[in-house]
Amino acid sequence: MLLCDVTDDASVAKLVDDVLAEAGRIDLLVNNAGMGLLGGAEESSMTQAQALFDVNVFGVLRVTNAVLPAMRRQEKGRIVNLSSVQGIIPAPYFALYSSTKHAIEGYSESLDHELRPFGMRVVLVEPAYTRTLFENNLAKPDQLLDIYDSARAGMNVVVRKAMEKGDSPDVVAKAVLAAATDPAPKRRYAAGKTARQVSFLRRFAPAFAFDKSLRKQLGLPV
Repeated sequence: MLLCDVTDDASVAKLVDDVLAEAGRIDLLVNNAGMGLLGGAEESSMTQAQALFDVNVFGVLRVTNAVLPAMRRQEKGRIVNLSSVQGIIPAPYFALYSSTKHAIEGYSESLDHELRPFGMRVVLVEPAYTRTLFENNLAKPDQLLDIYDSARAGMNVVVRKAMEKGDSPDVVAKAVLAAATDPAPKRRYAAGKTARQVSFLRRFAPAFAFDKSLRKQLGLPV
C-alpha cells in the first residue's frame, strides 16, 4: 500500500515513480478517490466548490496524466474512472457533486477516443447507492441558508434509507473488475440493478416522465 494525495502534484508524481521503480510498468489505473457534498448549490462557497472539484475532477486528471507516459511506452493500458448514476441524471441537493461526475463522464469518453491509437482504453463504472460510509462522510455546505433546512434534512433521510438498501460493495468491485479485464471493454458499466434501471430510463424515458418520477422518489413537490 502506498499513500497518495490526489490534490498534490508532487505526491502523485512520487506515487507513479515508486510504482514504476517496483513493478516496471503500469497496466491499470482505477480512479476511485472522491468526496461528497449534500446541500443547496448556492450554500457552498467557491472555495468549497473548488476543493470538491480538486479531488473529484482534477485529482483524476492529475493521476491520469501521470500514468499516461508509461502506458504509452507500453502501447497498452486501461483506465477505469468511478463515476456515478449522478453523472447521468440530475441530482437535487447534490448539484456540485453531480457536476463533478458529469465532468468525469465527458472527460472519460473524450479521452478514450484520444488514447485508442496508443493501445489504451478509458471506461466508466457507474454505481448507484452502495452500502458504504459515504453518507457519514458527506461534507456539509459552508454557508448554510435557512430556506434549505427542511429540504436538506429530508434529502439526508432519503440518502440514509437508500444507502441502507443499497448494493453491496462487491457489486461495484465486480463491475470494476469487468471494466478492467474485458478484452473489448464497453464504454460504461452500470454497477447493480438500480444503476442499470436508472441508466436505461434516462436514455429512453420521456424527459417529463423521468423528471416527475425523480421528484416523486426524492419527496420533492411534483
